Amino acid sequence: MNTRFSAADHEFMARALRLAERGLYTTDPNPRVGCVLVRDGQVVGEGWHRRAGEPHAERIALAAAGEAARGATAYVSLEPCSHHGRTPPCSEGLIAAGVARVVAAMRDPNPQVAGEGMGGLQEAGVATQTGLLEAAAEDLNPGFLKRMREGRPYVRCKLGMSLDGRTAMASGESRWITGEAARRDVQRLRARSSAILTGIGTVLADDPSMNVRLSAAELSGVESDDYLRQPMRVILDARLRTPPRARLLSLPGQVLVVCGEGASAETEAELRSVGADVLRLPQLGGRIQLHALLRALAQKGVNELLIESGATLAGNALQAGLVDELVVYVAPHLMGDAARGLVRMPGLEHLSERVELEYRDVRRTGSDLRLTLRPRIQALK
Repeated sequence: MNTRFSAADHEFMARALRLAERGLYTTDPNPRVGCVLVRDGQVVGEGWHRRAGEPHAERIALAAAGEAARGATAYVSLEPCSHHGRTPPCSEGLIAAGVARVVAAMRDPNPQVAGEGMGGLQEAGVATQTGLLEAAAEDLNPGFLKRMREGRPYVRCKLGMSLDGRTAMASGESRWITGEAARRDVQRLRARSSAILTGIGTVLADDPSMNVRLSAAELSGVESDDYLRQPMRVILDARLRTPPRARLLSLPGQVLVVCGEGASAETEAELRSVGADVLRLPQLGGRIQLHALLRALAQKGVNELLIESGATLAGNALQAGLVDELVVYVAPHLMGDAARGLVRMPGLEHLSERVELEYRDVRRTGSDLRLTLRPRIQALK
């Protein structure tokens, strides 16, 4: 397959990727996809997928182009789908419209597509190419790709700390370590996530809301509040100690309480009566097996999981090698060595056992720093 692309190809695919990004907060559990139709060097139609159940990017672009789509080139940030779901196959729509060429940034990892979209186009006589700006396309959909390829969500762990790595005073006082700009930035992390995970310790200590409190006008690309959704809120609670009057149970959106197989059936019934879902999973050493939890969440369509928790759950996820990305907000103050640490990782005694990270992004967020890091090597098992 020819993988050589012109400057114009790069320009139009970059435009398709910018369109795809407009679905950052709304398309879940579907991928974020943009499409640009070009004929004789001019854009004749474009679109992006807004949310599951609504037309895909290609269908929107084709509707905008009308007859001008015949003979055009379609630039799509993800291989056109070839299966019947809630919407008809996009590959068939492109063929019926008479598109002459399709350039996809990347192949779709969904086993229902996985090359069949481009293959069907080729069989119909449409010229196809794949791989243009592929890395940028993958960055748009880390969770969808992780779920399709590995059967688990992309895990992002959010942490906030002082300059000396502390998250709360010895008394537990922690409001507020970071500034308002950082807290608003966390709201955007929540908004793009399929689910937010915390531990029962955080629920009992802080009674958090764990919801998105931004409007459509405050989230780039979201056209109206009708498109806003609340991520699933997941509580890791092996012994079912979640209070039925917990604040997050009174707010809109799904709440999933994950407990051990031996937890109280009476408490489960009480939590279900106030709207929570309860999932029982195997335990090891008194703790829920995180690998099993991630598989279960993937089966529920969770693409991106945000961990907002205390030091123990964050440390467990890191040591299990399950964190794909850390977002750490660093406030410019010192809290002293008696204050609580960032993550708890028992058993680390030698430098060779440390969890090594690499910086992916460093920027100012108000008065604080936001560090984005990824594990450099597989963490301890």
